Amino acid sequence: MSAHDHQQQQLKQQQQQMRVNDIHDEEEEEEEEEEEEENEQLQGEYAGEDYYGSDVSNDSGTESMPWIAWFCSLGGHQYFAEVADDFVEDDFNLTGLNSIVPFYKEALEMILDLEPEEDSTKVPDVSIVEASAEQLYGLIHQRFIVTRQGLQQMADKYQAGHFGSCPRTYCQSTNVVPCGRYDLPGVETVKLYCPNCQDIYSPPSSRFHNLDGAYFGTTFAHMLFHIYPELVPNIPNKIYAPAIYGFKISEYSRCGPRMQWLRNKQDPNLLDVTGKLIKDDENAK
Repeated sequence: MSAHDHQQQQLKQQQQQMRVNDIHDEEEEEEEEEEEEENEQLQGEYAGEDYYGSDVSNDSGTESMPWIAWFCSLGGHQYFAEVADDFVEDDFNLTGLNSIVPFYKEALEMILDLEPEEDSTKVPDVSIVEASAEQLYGLIHQRFIVTRQGLQQMADKYQAGHFGSCPRTYCQSTNVVPCGRYDLPGVETVKLYCPNCQDIYSPPSSRFHNLDGAYFGTTFAHMLFHIYPELVPNIPNKIYAPAIYGFKISEYSRCGPRMQWLRNKQDPNLLDVTGKLIKDDENAK
């Protein structure tokens, strides 16, 4: 092959490669345009009064889903109960929340599916109202789930296993309930409380790792089992004992068991009305 033919062959290969690159560039541009159109459509669905009204249509397209039902159906919101509208509409139940939640009035209108007033147009971005509505609903939810109606909803979810089970082996997959270690938002994420070992754990799924623990508060988990004592599991109390070649490690060892008494639960029949342990001589009588 002559040098001239070799050069022509290289030119042809370069031209073919350029054509292939042009085709890839055109395909990428088309994909980017399609993504931009989809994003614009999504933004349009949540913009303005339509977002305030939460016009989320069902499969039939004839009915709209209320904001509270829509919010609780989102991924990562399975721990929430649906707060009754009359509870949200009662100003007494919302006492003090206006000083915690920014854009309180607009957020409340969004939760109740009310048309925004003219002053709502001063809100710089609808996403800000969305964040405020989530926080406001969470704090309302904290108060609702300690009422009779809210406790019943959460008890049903607990019995159905909606919150998951305890990861501790000796708890035998006891159902858990969500709880928080603080009542103010922005401090810590939600935890799961086990009524058998009476300890708390982080949710296994990452979808709940950004859920504020204040939306469930410090009271709910313990009030639930106080009002519904039949939900407390009756599982034999077992504690793991570390051993080496079958010999238990001493509690005085640096790697020995620590404070096992924390997991030792007293038999209620051995306690008096004040919660103190009844002495053996009194039992003998």
